[in-house]
Amino acid sequence: MRWESDEGPVVVEVDTRDPGYQSVARGVGAPGGVRDVEERFETALSQVRGAALSALRTFRTKAVDADEICLEFGVKLSAAAGAVIAKTAAEGHLTVKLRWARGEGGTQDER
Repeated sequence: MRWESDEGPVVVEVDTRDPGYQSVARGVGAPGGVRDVEERFETALSQVRGAALSALRTFRTKAVDADEICLEFGVKLSAAAGAVIAKTAAEGHLTVKLRWARGEGGTQDER
């Protein structure tokens, strides 16, 4: 699939068996070739961006008070849904790492 972006085209391999593959794309070239998606790449990623911002807001509290918050998740691109958080096994995948720096000369604590 090929999405247009502010930086130029983005080509991504997707499973053609995904629901909606034919309904939201128009063919380019031979069958099985690259298909253009009508939605822009940035628009597809906006759903995942919203999820990341929501997760960050949840952990940016005085109760947690971490010096560093690191979110890690896979992104799956599909014709029907745009961008979604990819799953591992049967569940959604989101890894959160929180770090606290101790006072001078101390070590870091990670959870």
